[in-house]
Amino acid sequence: MTVAVERPEETGTDAPDPPPRTARRPGRPLVVAAILVLWLLLFAVLRGRHTLSLAAADLTDLHRWFNDVNDSIGADRNSNPLFLYFFNEIRLVIDTLVTFVQELISQPGAGRPVPQIGWLGVVGLAGYVSWAVGHWRVALLAVAGFTFLGLQGLWQESMDTLALTLSAVLVALLLAIPLGVWAGLSDRVHRIVTPFLDFMQTMPTFVYLAPLTLFFLIGPASATIATLIYAAPPAIRITAHAIRSVPTTTVEAADSLGATRRQTLTKVLLPMSARTVVMGVNQTIMAALAMVTVAALIDAPGLGKTVVQALQSLDVGTAFNAGLAIVVMAIVLDRVTTAASARQEAARHAHGRTATWRRPLLGAGAAVTAVLVSLSHTYVWAAEFPGEGGVGSAISRGADTVTTWAQDHLSGLTNAFRDALTTGLLNPFQTLLTDSPWWLVGAALIALGAVLGGWRAGVTTAVCVGLLVGTGLWSDSMTTLASTVVATVLVMVLGIGLGVWMGRSALVDRLLRPTLDAAQVMPPFVYLVPFLALFGATRFTAIVAAVVYAAPVAVKIVADGVRNVPAATVEAATSAGCTTWQIVTKVQLPMARGALTLATNQGLIYVLSMVVVGGLVGAGALGYDVVAGFSQGQLYGKGLAAGLAIVLLGVMFDRITQAAARRTSA
Repeated sequence: MTVAVERPEETGTDAPDPPPRTARRPGRPLVVAAILVLWLLLFAVLRGRHTLSLAAADLTDLHRWFNDVNDSIGADRNSNPLFLYFFNEIRLVIDTLVTFVQELISQPGAGRPVPQIGWLGVVGLAGYVSWAVGHWRVALLAVAGFTFLGLQGLWQESMDTLALTLSAVLVALLLAIPLGVWAGLSDRVHRIVTPFLDFMQTMPTFVYLAPLTLFFLIGPASATIATLIYAAPPAIRITAHAIRSVPTTTVEAADSLGATRRQTLTKVLLPMSARTVVMGVNQTIMAALAMVTVAALIDAPGLGKTVVQALQSLDVGTAFNAGLAIVVMAIVLDRVTTAASARQEAARHAHGRTATWRRPLLGAGAAVTAVLVSLSHTYVWAAEFPGEGGVGSAISRGADTVTTWAQDHLSGLTNAFRDALTTGLLNPFQTLLTDSPWWLVGAALIALGAVLGGWRAGVTTAVCVGLLVGTGLWSDSMTTLASTVVATVLVMVLGIGLGVWMGRSALVDRLLRPTLDAAQVMPPFVYLVPFLALFGATRFTAIVAAVVYAAPVAVKIVADGVRNVPAATVEAATSAGCTTWQIVTKVQLPMARGALTLATNQGLIYVLSMVVVGGLVGAGALGYDVVAGFSQGQLYGKGLAAGLAIVLLGVMFDRITQAAARRTSA
């Protein structure tokens, strides 16, 4: 039987309407491109208008008000109750602690021409403590490292740096670990402290200095307070993470056995999180050492002051020798705390069992160390490091020789590279930012923030733009923004190139990761020295140093993101005949978008911090304003406003990139 099918046109009935087509919304890249094109078109018409430029010596009403506040506080410091009974007391306590530690290991005191513990005792203590918390290999490293500091002729400067670092770390941990435990136990406390920790870790190191000198004056006390504020967030965050990472089943088992809340904390949570907490101590020490060197700008004693003075006089040899000492100290402290963390983990798995020979040897080592400390307290030869720093003089001369050779033989290559990047990328972008009307740049930044990060990021950007205008340093802020963005682009080029290589090759990862880890423990000052020798005192020096300083963290984040792409997805692409290039560009990088955005976030924050430090070597803009504010009293208010502008740039970058990372990962 055949069934006739009537066509709609034959029956006169209408065919069912197709589903309505929805208008396809343009993608974010297209919207970003449209914003940039519109910006360029308006720039061509409005160039040079409403740029809000300000000469280096000019001040705004805000800057003068800051100067007046500084003068008023200085006049009332010894009569205002808030200072008499609060700020001055805090300063006195911190100053007393720092002075005590300095007189213990670095400075003469109590009627003695030498410290209480001389070099022999300090080296013995460093070796013994390293062995006790780690193992014999790290103890040898500590002894060799501290001895090398003396051979460089920088023993007292190194001990001053160590004294400030230990003082700041002690106070930071006394505050941070209990707060971290509290945040780990309480969801409410965790939600409250997390935004503050994010904000504190976003702020570049320079920013802490100027406000603190307003309340605590210039000197070791302000440097120590700035250091502990900067160093505390990692300990709080990592301790909270460690407590929250303990398996819930373990805590429930303790509760079911009748353990009290205190017993659960002391017998379960803290022992099981000890290794991670020690890692937090490691990060706190590294942050403190980096901040102590930067705090030389507010008269903190130690190696940082030597580096700053050498950079300001363009003495590459002296800067290199002191920078090498900072690196040696950073490596020793990092290795010791890392070994302590590993030992905590081993002890936890050993369930309290220790080698039978270890305790007697530790007792004998303690006796030997006590003898060395006694000798260094009693005899001058054991208190003052022998020699006149011949090794340091040789290092300085060698660095000067290499610098001269590089400037004579490599200047053509380095200058060509510098000029090409400056002329081809930095100058045009800086011109676009500084010569556009301020309202046009602000509108473009707000639009980009809203497109990339959502409406909340757009609102944050709008607030930051308005406050940047209010600082009176719009032009300098845009110059710093240009350097930061250019450096971040270079960081991401390196990050993606090396990160993909590491993510795809376990061998490359094993070879490069130790170098990247070592690079991350070096304070930012150290990166300026070699590039000062190659490129001279220019803003390009600060940019290249910022790239090298920020690249390690970006490379590792990209590498982890590429490695976390499911192997089955990569195998499917390979079986489909994709080339290596297609797998990387069409599979691994798109699936690692969240890691790429996070790497950009971290790269921006690191670069912003380093570009500002580059104010010491000719970077100009906000970095110069901050440095000038410390050295010239009439520019204090301008320097304080520049610090605020740096914070605003950091907050704006951080909010946009973090929001973009969340949207990408969603």
